[in-house]
Amino acid sequence: MTRKQAVWGTVIGTVVSFCALAYAQSALPVQPLISDYALVSGGLVPVLIGMLALAGACLSLAYGLASMEPARTAAARVLLLAGAAGLMMSAIFPTDPGSSQIGTLSGEIHRWAAAVFFTSLPVAGWSLARGRAAAPGWNAVKAMSVTSALSLAFYLAAHPASVTSPLIGGAAYYGLLERGLVVAEMLLIVVMALAFAGRRTAARTTDQTAGPAKPAEAGPPERQERLAA
Repeated sequence: MTRKQAVWGTVIGTVVSFCALAYAQSALPVQPLISDYALVSGGLVPVLIGMLALAGACLSLAYGLASMEPARTAAARVLLLAGAAGLMMSAIFPTDPGSSQIGTLSGEIHRWAAAVFFTSLPVAGWSLARGRAAAPGWNAVKAMSVTSALSLAFYLAAHPASVTSPLIGGAAYYGLLERGLVVAEMLLIVVMALAFAGRRTAARTTDQTAGPAKPAEAGPPERQERLAA
């Protein structure tokens, strides 16, 4: 897989994931959370496709980072791999039904795996953009990292399991916040891939416009004669 293929794999995987989840949202009965669509008739396949496609996008981006900046992107790659693992675990272990009063082992694994994904992506994006020169691509990565982190904070505060949920009426809109968080993290993955693609293109353009290196000057005639002797 080349660098270009890694970038395209990231973008395509994210688009497939978005389309699968959009289909579940539009064609199936409305559910409180995205994971709940897997529990209704016809919802398991689009949810699995959405989660696994997004996990593939994370893996593709991690590969691209390894091929372009293996040393500087080590932390971001570990976080992307953790996010992909969280998505795959969430796909393997289904969530508990919303009406269930007893949490199962599968449901607990699903919730913690989803938490790993939601938290790892904003940190990965920030670690990639931190310390780089100001540029539209990296500014977008920083902005989407902050947006994802804030979306996660609001979602956790509004979740019915949170002590702050009754204070802010979170039960009425926490599902909408989760969907916004998922879309924000999808955009973050795409923005990270495009930022590195733009960086590679800029570097290649700079090399081409620099022109061939000038030959070293031969020096004064006296020095040439001494070297010949």
